[in-house]
Amino acid sequence: MSFDSNIIRSIEVFVALVETGKMTVAAEVMGLSQSAVSQHLALLERTFDVTIFDRSVRPLQLTQAGTLFHRHALRILGGVEDLVADMRHQGARPISNLRVGIQASIATTLTPDLITLAQADFGVEDMTIHAGQSKDHEGRLRTRKADLVITSDPLYDLDGLERHPIMTESFLLVLPQGYRGPTTSIGELLQNLPLIRFAATTNVGRLTEQHLRRLKVRTPRVIQADRSSMVTACVARGMGFTFLTPSLLIDGFVEQMPLNIRPLPITGFSRSITLLARDRDLGGLPAAFAKATKQILAQQIARQMGAAGTGAVQFAPDDG
Repeated sequence: MSFDSNIIRSIEVFVALVETGKMTVAAEVMGLSQSAVSQHLALLERTFDVTIFDRSVRPLQLTQAGTLFHRHALRILGGVEDLVADMRHQGARPISNLRVGIQASIATTLTPDLITLAQADFGVEDMTIHAGQSKDHEGRLRTRKADLVITSDPLYDLDGLERHPIMTESFLLVLPQGYRGPTTSIGELLQNLPLIRFAATTNVGRLTEQHLRRLKVRTPRVIQADRSSMVTACVARGMGFTFLTPSLLIDGFVEQMPLNIRPLPITGFSRSITLLARDRDLGGLPAAFAKATKQILAQQIARQMGAAGTGAVQFAPDDG
């Protein structure tokens, strides 16, 4: 039997669909259109002359052949991953090539020191860093295009990872510096300023939507953005208020935007930052990166935001 050159990519798409359970989510994770996902599945079924999914039911369910194929697919991708890791690490040093994804809001802050650490302590010769949202990092990990990510989604549904908690941080109320109106409730704020929020396609946007739903607060979708610096820039111009965590505020304070941060009127709104890496692939580097990340963020938040920022952050203990 001869195989199409895209067969490994098709297997990756198949596994992503099984893990996510939805065609739309799998397509987003893999950076493909839904039609492209369907084409990859058709290639697998044509190549092996089997039906992988029962398309007569919703949600999609694996057939008996599909369940067997999934077991083999995981072994195949695991073998490919081991091969790629071994080949990439065959330089003069133990870790010759490192691919890292970092949450966009803290990427600029962390990048110089993490590069220095990787080169000085672990002999990394080639380091590629991608900034992005948690969904970008999920896609890179699922498709084996990242060795390590620092992200706001711990991806507990994804096996084969080691997880190093960085911190849990509460959301803060972020106001224009000149705002003098009431702040004792979200309802009062909305009578004076619109809410500037992260887009619903982002993890922060979904957390904000869930929080507002719990409070039974409805807000018009006036301004939405997918980068914290865009949100803070609008707030600094007096165009509205927002909810952001200390790590999401770093870029705004670096750029000296006039912002007024306060605790939220109602607590219980937080997110976590976690370092994820391929299990046992990078030795002590992930733990060292996690420790350095905590130190860098603690210093930056304290210097820029003082007690208001540090009081909203709880750092995880160092490994070991």
